[in-house]
Amino acid sequence: MSELEPPLPPPGHSLTLHDGLLGRLRDMIIEGEWAPGTRLRERELTEWLGVSRTPLREALKVLAAERLIELTPNRGARVASLGEAEIRHMFELMGALEALAGRLAAERVSEADLLELNAMHLQMRAHYVRRDLPAYFRLNQAIHRRIVAAAGNPLLAQSYDQLAGRIRRPRFLASQWSPERWAQAVEEHEAIMVALTRRDGALLAQLLEAHLAHKAEALLAHLTPDAVEQAV
Repeated sequence: MSELEPPLPPPGHSLTLHDGLLGRLRDMIIEGEWAPGTRLRERELTEWLGVSRTPLREALKVLAAERLIELTPNRGARVASLGEAEIRHMFELMGALEALAGRLAAERVSEADLLELNAMHLQMRAHYVRRDLPAYFRLNQAIHRRIVAAAGNPLLAQSYDQLAGRIRRPRFLASQWSPERWAQAVEEHEAIMVALTRRDGALLAQLLEAHLAHKAEALLAHLTPDAVEQAV
């Protein structure tokens, strides 16, 4: 049996880089369908996903830039691992970026965006009630991105986007491995939305930074020192 066995696409369906190949591969890594260190063989992937090698290689290059996979000459691609220090550093930086975004968004967010963000939050809670973690997580990340966009600072958004791809997998795992942390995260999001609606930038910044710190704590608490490199 191969170590690489993603689910087959529907019969007759062909993914392309444009209509979802990159997103599908990214989700499979983030949601743990492939363990860290898993070798991603081009021939198997092209057969399973119904694509040629050119779009697949383009997608793998993007995933490598996001640090989700490692590309090694003559050895191909493997799902990347992270060390404890890198996890801490990423969450510290993302917490600082989101705190700044919160302060600015509280001043600049439009009423229309507030209404949409609150609607997204309610839908996210519904996914939580159904225990649909992948759907919950995708909407959760969309809310965070919208808050960053509402800050109205293109350089901040660019810095955020550069880190967001790398940190998505640890953020997902923090909820996957700890039901208690998932419940806590939902309540934290409730407080975040209240602060944003009240345009309380100082409180919103504090809540967003604490939200990231709590995720890091939950993730690292789950891992033994010897398991950090292999499990994340």
